[in-house]
Amino acid sequence: MEEDGLLTRLAETEKTREAEEEERRIGHRLWEENKKLWRVVGPSILTRFSTFGVTFISQAFVGHLGADVLAAYALSSILIRLFKGILLGMASALETLCGQAYGANKHLMLGTYLQRSWIIMSVCCVLILPLFIFTSPLLKLLGQEESISEAAGTISQWFIPVMFSYVWAFTLQMYLQSQGMNSVVVCVAVSTLALHFGLCWFTRTMFGLGIAGVMISMIVSMWVPVLFQLGYLFLCGLPETWQGFSLGAFEDLGSTFKLSLSSGVMLCLELWYDNILLLLTGFMKNAKIAIDALSICININGWTMMISIGFLGAAGVRVANELGAEKAKRAKFAIVNTTVTSFIIGFALVVLFMALQGQLTCLLTENQEVASAVRDLFPLLAIYILLNTIQSVLSGAAIGAGRQGKVALVNLASYYLIGIPLGAFLGFVLGFHVKGIWVGMILGSVVQTLVLLYITIKTDWGSR
Repeated sequence: MEEDGLLTRLAETEKTREAEEEERRIGHRLWEENKKLWRVVGPSILTRFSTFGVTFISQAFVGHLGADVLAAYALSSILIRLFKGILLGMASALETLCGQAYGANKHLMLGTYLQRSWIIMSVCCVLILPLFIFTSPLLKLLGQEESISEAAGTISQWFIPVMFSYVWAFTLQMYLQSQGMNSVVVCVAVSTLALHFGLCWFTRTMFGLGIAGVMISMIVSMWVPVLFQLGYLFLCGLPETWQGFSLGAFEDLGSTFKLSLSSGVMLCLELWYDNILLLLTGFMKNAKIAIDALSICININGWTMMISIGFLGAAGVRVANELGAEKAKRAKFAIVNTTVTSFIIGFALVVLFMALQGQLTCLLTENQEVASAVRDLFPLLAIYILLNTIQSVLSGAAIGAGRQGKVALVNLASYYLIGIPLGAFLGFVLGFHVKGIWVGMILGSVVQTLVLLYITIKTDWGSR
């Protein structure tokens, strides 16, 4: 009996040691994974805030130039935002291609993929160029005021150099980020934002150039960091991944174009969703208060989306790197860790926003009726933010695995076949107004998140 008791105690001690060892292993894995994650997600978030901040600073300076100029800038900005979303989505194909190639130690392919993206996205810019050249007559055709249409047309033509800068800015960011060159990405993000603010202030205060000064500042601020990155690539040298221009860039353009197109569609379906919410609200009776309140909520969500998109990019890089190295278990671990981290940060932001909603609404509007409507919409905003923290990581995991086409179909079905029709039914037919529209679109996001979660769980990552 004593021997049995001794054996039992020894077995329990062994189990305890094994459990402690397993905890240490898990703790070590979490520590290592989070170090890898934050090396990517930190610069990624900062870069997103930088590009968003350039637009915010521009609009702030333009807002002091008069209502007509602000309206014209807002109209032309819609076009650049839509096109920027397409280019950013197309560039995210490099997260798949470069990330997997780097993980598989096929380093020279990164330079080839980068050149292919330059070719494809440059052609895309040329094809879309007429929209920027003929913005004014198009707006007049749609019934906009002549003076605003003329001003918007001029601003859109100023946007053309900015549009082409995105081809280089987005692709170089993905290329550098996929191989851990994050210090360069951070320097570029900070310099872009600081340079744009300084130039806007200088051109307005010293020269009084108005809208021309803002646009010149934007062009310079976007192109100087691009030239810096190109100089770093060509002169400083990244011999492992770049050995100059190659005719190999013109090979297999079809498959790269297909992946770039599906990436662009996937992200655009995501980014245009909020704009449709605002558009539907505009058809309601007494829509002014609802639109103002909803615009404030969408702007708040826009800032949090910079964090979510940062995690999307980080998830894509981490999954692509691990799959390229044929480490499926590490890819799955990276997805779980990134999802949990993103959700915790999103939850903390929601708690902060709910606690400070009174101060936030007072800061963003002086109209008490609008402020009351914003506070009424805050619970829906909180749910929307939390959903974005999860689905963005799941979308990023799909990008890392090269499944952009499947995610694009999921976004199309859940957003545009479920969310928007359901929102229109609740808002207009059942009379729940803007709340009904948003509830419908949130339900669309719920469907999207659940479907992506199911796809992620059922994916055989070892076969990717």
